[in-house]
Amino acid sequence: METPPNHRTMAEYFIRGLTEGRVTAAEVIAWADEVIVAAAKTEDWMLDISTANADDRMGVLHHLHAVKGEIQPDVLAGLLSKK
Repeated sequence: METPPNHRTMAEYFIRGLTEGRVTAAEVIAWADEVIVAAAKTEDWMLDISTANADDRMGVLHHLHAVKGEIQPDVLAGLLSKK
Protein backbone atom coordinates (compact mmCIF):
# COMPACT_ATOMS: atom_id res chain seq x y z
CA MET A 1 0.00 0.00 0.00
CA GLU A 2 1.24 3.48 -0.90
CA THR A 3 2.03 5.89 1.94
CA PRO A 4 -0.20 8.96 1.82
CA PRO A 5 1.63 12.30 1.79
CA ASN A 6 1.66 14.32 4.99
CA HIS A 7 0.92 18.05 4.99
CA ARG A 8 4.60 19.06 4.87
CA THR A 9 5.24 16.82 1.86
CA MET A 10 2.22 18.26 0.06
CA ALA A 11 3.39 21.79 0.90
CA GLU A 12 6.80 21.05 -0.63
CA TYR A 13 5.11 19.56 -3.70
CA PHE A 14 3.06 22.73 -4.11
CA ILE A 15 6.08 24.97 -3.47
CA ARG A 16 7.93 23.29 -6.30
CA GLY A 17 4.85 23.25 -8.50
CA LEU A 18 4.20 26.97 -8.02
CA THR A 19 7.86 27.81 -8.55
CA GLU A 20 8.06 25.77 -11.75
CA GLY A 21 4.65 26.84 -13.05
CA ARG A 22 3.11 23.35 -12.93
CA VAL A 23 0.58 24.18 -10.21
CA THR A 24 -1.72 27.18 -9.80
CA ALA A 25 -2.42 29.06 -6.61
CA ALA A 26 -6.09 28.07 -7.02
CA GLU A 27 -5.09 24.38 -6.81
CA VAL A 28 -3.19 25.02 -3.58
CA ILE A 29 -6.14 26.93 -2.12
CA ALA A 30 -8.50 24.08 -3.02
CA TRP A 31 -6.14 21.64 -1.27
CA ALA A 32 -6.09 23.82 1.86
CA ASP A 33 -9.90 23.89 1.83
CA GLU A 34 -9.96 20.08 1.77
CA VAL A 35 -7.41 19.91 4.58
CA ILE A 36 -9.53 22.22 6.74
CA VAL A 37 -12.63 20.07 6.23
CA ALA A 38 -10.74 16.90 7.20
CA ALA A 39 -8.68 18.36 10.05
CA ALA A 40 -9.52 17.68 13.67
CA LYS A 41 -7.82 20.98 14.55
CA THR A 42 -7.43 23.89 12.16
CA GLU A 43 -3.98 25.45 12.04
CA ASP A 44 -3.11 29.02 11.04
CA TRP A 45 -1.35 28.03 7.83
CA MET A 46 -4.48 26.20 6.66
CA LEU A 47 -6.59 29.32 7.08
CA ASP A 48 -3.91 31.57 5.58
CA ILE A 49 -3.75 29.49 2.41
CA SER A 50 -7.50 28.91 2.23
CA THR A 51 -8.26 32.63 2.40
CA ALA A 52 -5.43 33.72 0.10
CA ASN A 53 -6.15 35.40 -3.20
CA ALA A 54 -5.76 33.01 -6.14
CA ASP A 55 -4.01 35.84 -8.03
CA ASP A 56 -1.34 36.14 -5.32
CA ARG A 57 0.96 33.25 -6.21
CA MET A 58 3.81 34.62 -4.10
CA GLY A 59 1.56 35.03 -1.06
CA VAL A 60 0.38 31.43 -1.35
CA LEU A 61 3.99 30.32 -1.75
CA HIS A 62 4.92 32.25 1.40
CA HIS A 63 2.15 30.56 3.43
CA LEU A 64 3.24 27.09 2.25
CA HIS A 65 6.58 27.60 4.01
CA ALA A 66 4.72 27.78 7.35
CA VAL A 67 3.62 24.13 7.13
CA LYS A 68 5.56 22.21 9.75
CA GLY A 69 6.71 18.61 9.70
CA GLU A 70 9.10 16.32 7.89
CA ILE A 71 9.16 15.87 4.14
CA GLN A 72 8.70 12.29 2.96
CA PRO A 73 11.34 12.13 0.16
CA ASP A 74 10.03 8.97 -1.53
CA VAL A 75 6.42 10.17 -1.45
CA LEU A 76 7.44 13.60 -2.77
CA ALA A 77 9.38 12.00 -5.62
CA GLY A 78 6.30 9.99 -6.55
CA LEU A 79 4.10 13.08 -6.55
CA LEU A 80 6.55 15.04 -8.67
CA SER A 81 6.88 12.24 -11.20
CA LYS A 82 3.10 12.21 -11.76
CA LYS A 83 2.74 15.90 -12.64
